Amino acid sequence: LTQTALGLSRDDAGTFLATYVDRDIVQQNPFATIDQVGVGALVRTACAKGRATRPDLKLGICGEHGGDPASVDFFHRAGLDYVSCSAPRLPVARLAAAQAAIRAQAAIRAAEE
Repeated sequence: LTQTALGLSRDDAGTFLATYVDRDIVQQNPFATIDQVGVGALVRTACAKGRATRPDLKLGICGEHGGDPASVDFFHRAGLDYVSCSAPRLPVARLAAAQAAIRAQAAIRAAEE
């Protein structure tokens, strides 16, 4: 999704991505951390439209973003049900998912007060 939405090839990006970050064209590597404004809008739209049609629809993400704490937090807030990542990244992904769930519960409690 990132490659398609941003029109960037992951394979080719290594030759220019650092320059893009240095010049503030992108804030960070969009293949490591989800671009919440652009690609994230597509994720939120897909989630909302999919669940409007089928409320029990299970949605998730797989790949590098599934092991990135900032991305995991975003996906939790966007309403995805799960993330999937490579085995070495699982401990970080699990911790990030737990922290995102705790933050969401704290926000709900704060809103109720």
